[in-house]
Amino acid sequence: MGLKYNRILLKISGEALGGEKGTGFDDPTMEAICLGVKKAHDLGAEIGIVVGGGNFWRGRSSGKMERTLADKIGMLATVMNALAVSDKLNQLEVPTEVFTSITMPQVAQPFTRNGALEAMAAGKIAIFGGGTGNPFFSTDTATALRAVEVSADIMFKATMVDGVYDKDPHKYPDAKKYETLTFTKVLEDQLGVMDGTAATLCRENKLPILVFDLADPDNIPRAVQGEAVGTLVYEG
Repeated sequence: MGLKYNRILLKISGEALGGEKGTGFDDPTMEAICLGVKKAHDLGAEIGIVVGGGNFWRGRSSGKMERTLADKIGMLATVMNALAVSDKLNQLEVPTEVFTSITMPQVAQPFTRNGALEAMAAGKIAIFGGGTGNPFFSTDTATALRAVEVSADIMFKATMVDGVYDKDPHKYPDAKKYETLTFTKVLEDQLGVMDGTAATLCRENKLPILVFDLADPDNIPRAVQGEAVGTLVYEG
């Protein structure tokens, strides 16, 4: 089976890197995730990755701290995760290049569209840390932004649920899973699959999103080949 999507932007939550604890790094979980990424890379897909920072810090739960400062700490958490994912992929003999939205040349290259495209064209996985570089924007929005900037075919949102439901499947056993969905419905029904800014950005730029379960990292190579995993969100 060939590739359905040649260039993808994959969002991995920070909590996913922490395994069952959801905090810090869980090495077996990280290796499993990165093996899934490697399999997609070995199929020939060009891959960019945005990693969240929730395994270290969540700005919205930072108590009385001023929001912009809390978000800056969150951006730094995503940079730590980007470096860790890069290292794990390198151990699996997958070449990577880390880019940051915040200038820190001793740590990684500053993000530019051309730099990211050159890295992916050279067979490297481009890993983006620092979110958008601005407070008040989620890593979902950062992923959508980077996906549009590098002209990705699709954004993959790897979650802990096997798609998008009409209500929380962990709380409601009668929750209904969507096979396909429009961004308009996501926004109108406030389905919570992503924040409104990310959904609007994807809708306006005709960028589809595939939401699937990362508990089985082989869903990543399956998805690039077009297999039916998760929920496809697009504007018809």
